[in-house]
Amino acid sequence: MRGVTLTISDRPKDLAPIQYHVGMGKCLAAMGGAFLLLTTGCSALPDSGPTEAQISRDQRNPKKNTVGYGIVQISLDLITLLDSESPELFTSLDADNAPRHPSKNDTVGSGDVLQVSIYEIGSALFSPLNGSMTSPAATAGNANVPGTSTASNLPPLNVDGAGNIRMPFVGSMHVTGMTITQIAQAIQAQLKQKSQSPQVVVRIVSDIANSVMVYGGVRRPSRIPLTPNRERILDVIALAGGEDHANQSDEDYVVRLTRNNRIAEMPLKAIENNPEQNIIIQPGDRVQLTFQPRNFSVLGASGHVTQTQFTTPTLTMAEAISRVGGPLDSRADPNAVYIFRFEKADVLRRLGMPIDNRATTGPVVYQLDMMNPNSYFLAQKFMMHNGDLIYIANSSSNKFYKFMNIITTIMSPGTSMGGIAK
Repeated sequence: MRGVTLTISDRPKDLAPIQYHVGMGKCLAAMGGAFLLLTTGCSALPDSGPTEAQISRDQRNPKKNTVGYGIVQISLDLITLLDSESPELFTSLDADNAPRHPSKNDTVGSGDVLQVSIYEIGSALFSPLNGSMTSPAATAGNANVPGTSTASNLPPLNVDGAGNIRMPFVGSMHVTGMTITQIAQAIQAQLKQKSQSPQVVVRIVSDIANSVMVYGGVRRPSRIPLTPNRERILDVIALAGGEDHANQSDEDYVVRLTRNNRIAEMPLKAIENNPEQNIIIQPGDRVQLTFQPRNFSVLGASGHVTQTQFTTPTLTMAEAISRVGGPLDSRADPNAVYIFRFEKADVLRRLGMPIDNRATTGPVVYQLDMMNPNSYFLAQKFMMHNGDLIYIANSSSNKFYKFMNIITTIMSPGTSMGGIAK
């Protein structure tokens, strides 16, 4: 069959209306689908997070709020409350030991190793290990003093778990809590009836009782012996070689001090800037230095979704928001800028929020209304914490604009009715 070509003049009069109605039908169908999308709440439209209304609604719904977070408006009263909460200071650990006599780091304890040297005149009770030496008195011609004396170094003596040592001709002797001078005097008193004018010298070969463990982010983790000079926290950190990341800021190092089953933490920089926190180290303390870069995260309708380090000793909410470009004009709801934080339990109780007695932290959401000029002053006072999450909510009208973009795409001039019909 030979093909037939129709010209416009040859086209049946009823063909054009049919094509028109088909094209318009597809267009109306597309618009109807978009309208259905809008009437169902636009839930199928993509979004970067909940709106202010959704956050508030879900907070009141126990089925949605499974972690039990509360929402607190940022105010001057809140900032005052948060500023009054400070971490346990090292001075509080030191104050607990105030009633006791401070340690001079010169007493003997279990685990120490002692070296005892005995000097005798005339017939020696102990076999000399280092030969004989000439008495200065004899050299001076003193006739009342024999001309020679012997020095004997006993084998190292370990202080046992009960605090005792054992030595020849003396037996067991309790030495815990005694200074080396007191131990020498006690040994000398025991030998007076057995040796001629004995003189005793005691020194500590291995000092375990008067020491502190320094470990973590230091160059030379080790047990640091303490001296009667009474070293402080920064002293023992320096003796352990200092920070192992010399090119990192001191603000990101945390000192953890354990004493008598209590623990306190402070940034290294805070100790350096507050000499009263550079407390005297006690025997048995444990000092841990850790490198903990502080950071915060930003999500939602911000200029930049990211995780950012503090890089400064302190950081305010205003500074943190400005670092990421602030809220986006085209998407953000400036009434709903949030800080998501795991807050200390004591703070939550002071805010009147329910929290388990065994919990140390709990979830809370701090909200700032940036449409209120006062909020810009509050943001300069609200301090960020390590691990905080800033969320800038999307505007409730954002979904409507996305819907209109879909309609605009469908109805754009580049799309003809004939093209839709095809």
